[in-house]
Amino acid sequence: MLWTRWVLLLLCWGAAGGQRPQRQSEEGASSPGAERADSRRQRSPPPVEPLDFGFVPAAVYDTHAYYEAGAIGILFHMVHAFLYAVQPNFFPKDLIVQVIQQNMGGIKVEEWKKPENVVLLLQWVYYEAGFLVCAAIGIIFVVLVPVFGMFFCVCRCCENCGGEMHQRQRKNADCQRGFFTASLLATTIFITVGVLVAYAANHNISSHIKSTRRFINTNMRDLKMFANNTPAQIEYLTGQYTTAKNKVLSELDNIGPLLGGRIHSQLEKEVVPSLDSALRMAGAMRETKEALESVSSSLQVLQEGTEKLKDSLAGERASLSNTLSDPACTNGAVSPSCNAIRSTLFQLGINADFAKLPDVGHALANVQTVLKTDLSNVVQKGYSSFNDTPRLVKEQTRNILSALPRVKAMLDKIGADINGFAKMFPVEASLVNFTAFLNDGQKKMESYYPQMDQMDFYRWIGCVAVLCMVVLILAFNILGLLCGACGYDKEATPTTRGCLSNTGGNLLMAGVGFSFIFSWVLMAIVTTLFVVGGNLEKLMCEPLANRQLFKIIDTPFLVHPAKKNFLPGMLFQNPNIDLTLGSMYRECYENNGLYHALQLETMFNVNSFLNRTVYNKDVAKVLEGVQVDLQDITLLEQAGRDNLINFANSGIGLIDYDAYLAEVNRGVTLVDLLTFSTDLEAQADQLPRGALENALKGHASSIRQIHREHVIPMEQAMSTLSQSIKLLQRTSSDLPVKVTNILSAIDASEYLITHNASHVVKLETKGYVESLVGYFKQYTDWVHNSLTAEVAQCKPISNIVDSMEIVACSFIVDSVNTFWFGLGACSILLIPSIIFSIKLAKYYRRMDTEDVFEDGHDNWN
Repeated sequence: MLWTRWVLLLLCWGAAGGQRPQRQSEEGASSPGAERADSRRQRSPPPVEPLDFGFVPAAVYDTHAYYEAGAIGILFHMVHAFLYAVQPNFFPKDLIVQVIQQNMGGIKVEEWKKPENVVLLLQWVYYEAGFLVCAAIGIIFVVLVPVFGMFFCVCRCCENCGGEMHQRQRKNADCQRGFFTASLLATTIFITVGVLVAYAANHNISSHIKSTRRFINTNMRDLKMFANNTPAQIEYLTGQYTTAKNKVLSELDNIGPLLGGRIHSQLEKEVVPSLDSALRMAGAMRETKEALESVSSSLQVLQEGTEKLKDSLAGERASLSNTLSDPACTNGAVSPSCNAIRSTLFQLGINADFAKLPDVGHALANVQTVLKTDLSNVVQKGYSSFNDTPRLVKEQTRNILSALPRVKAMLDKIGADINGFAKMFPVEASLVNFTAFLNDGQKKMESYYPQMDQMDFYRWIGCVAVLCMVVLILAFNILGLLCGACGYDKEATPTTRGCLSNTGGNLLMAGVGFSFIFSWVLMAIVTTLFVVGGNLEKLMCEPLANRQLFKIIDTPFLVHPAKKNFLPGMLFQNPNIDLTLGSMYRECYENNGLYHALQLETMFNVNSFLNRTVYNKDVAKVLEGVQVDLQDITLLEQAGRDNLINFANSGIGLIDYDAYLAEVNRGVTLVDLLTFSTDLEAQADQLPRGALENALKGHASSIRQIHREHVIPMEQAMSTLSQSIKLLQRTSSDLPVKVTNILSAIDASEYLITHNASHVVKLETKGYVESLVGYFKQYTDWVHNSLTAEVAQCKPISNIVDSMEIVACSFIVDSVNTFWFGLGACSILLIPSIIFSIKLAKYYRRMDTEDVFEDGHDNWN
């Protein structure tokens, strides 16, 4: 086992990774911050970048420890069902453990008298009751059959027991002969099936000898591959430390952008919103100027349009009044219509008076003066100054860059320590010796192949010889049936039967004689194989298949009261390690690493080694002296501050917005001119046709023209004025308070940068160092995971167990059990074969005497 321990010592160096929490998946799950829509903002730095350590060189094993019995599997299942009927009890794990623990020092005859041993013996007898009963039956068969055969022969020699050569008259003689013939034929067929079953089982063992060799060869190749591939895997693990080291050096080489980006990301939570509010206010200034210009122009258009509309309506009103003074309006039928029109002339007048609205020129002049300073440009300078943080950090961390050679030397020393630790153990030499041991072992096993073939041949011959005993009896039965059936003559009397019929009867009796000679020998063989093979199936193969056997071996304190676990006590001389054969088999069956299967982390405290090497605190000390001064950052110049204050005092809040909205909502004229013209035409249509009607319709057309030329442009100007006034009203609402809040937010951000930046720098520097350490942690976690699942994958160990199970149980035990199952059926069926042969031979053999009747006629039918 020396080679095993050297392998274990090599693999244990990565054990510390097992005690550190796995966080790589959590880091991979966290995503970088979403990129800001505004190009002025920078992306928040992502978490520790996952490192790609590649794939550990994997070994592909050849052994496929799986066996499909095929057609003979049906026979195996029948045997298993029979054994379950004989022995339905569960595997006696507790009983076996008690037997082993109480008799570990050796079994003495006088100790069987102890009560506890008597109880165990009774429990064992109860468990083996089915086998004991069947074995007792077999022994009784072996003892009684030759004794009965001897007495039977003596009895027949004395012309008793059917030995008298005289056949009495029977009316149903033909019916009895047919029954005995059919019964013997059916028995013979069943015996033949039993012989074929036994022969198939016998042949199955020989045919799988080559498969056994294949299992041996593939398992040996897998063990060699395991031994040869492990050093390369270990070397790959140690070599991947360079990946983490190069990543750390790259991070240190770019400390300015990286650390500066982290500081910028932390400060931007306060700084960027304040600058954004100032930038939005700059946009509000431009919108205010445009709105004031719109109000001024719209107001001028409305005032001029009002005068023109007033004159047009006055002229049209006077003209319409003159038309209504026509003598035609004095006519009695027309007079009511003219009076109705005359009563509505006052509606042709102006409703809104825009001349009294105050001018916004003063506020517009102030805003134009404010806009001479480009606040957007000033805020952009603040963004640029703040976004220049990574450059400032880079310039102020040049001392870190100068320390990079020293850091690289420290990291190189860590790598050298890891490689040195891995080379402390002569693993390669041990594995070379182990490979040589495997080669020698394989050669020795191959040297036994001829002897195995010879022994298997002798075994095959012996089994065939045993089957030939049954075949000899079958031959006598079949020949006796053929000769007797072919030579039988119904007309012949018992004393005149032919030679062929007599020969058939003699052959049947010969079969009876050989049955008495061979049946007890066959039953002795069957009983022996049944007891051995059946118990092997129930006590070894079944518990090995369901892993109950491992639970016995893994029982605490099984081999010694002071030794808890057997396997670690044998491998590591430390029985207190919580390592069991069952757990090791499960891990190897899943093709995990030998490090995890043998729980090597409990043997070697490699965690302290990795803490002294990979997690080197000297790297953190290099960054402890980082000092970053951000006082040169100016978010908003004084010109920008003055610009905001002047905008707040521009006077847009003094505008009488209610007066503007009141005039806008009043409408241009007292009445809708289109409605007035429509009503005028309707009244004209009620008048008699003539000059008065035409004149009124002409006035209606003139009023529509006034609406098109004057009212519509004024309504459009009023709509624009209304929108601009509402915009100005929203902007001017609490404008001084808004400006004050913006300036306060910017002052708070600048205070944070100038006074609290050192605290932020310390926090982000600490986070930066943790990210560097995170790369080493990724390496140690990867080493641990690789040792657990990829390095020295111990599938060959479970394959050896599975191969032994297949060879011992599926190839040998199942075949042996099937052999005695078929042979036992033949042995049991020889009893009815003897009976039917004796009975039937009486109808074929030539008798010495016969029954004679007085009338001279014999009746045998």
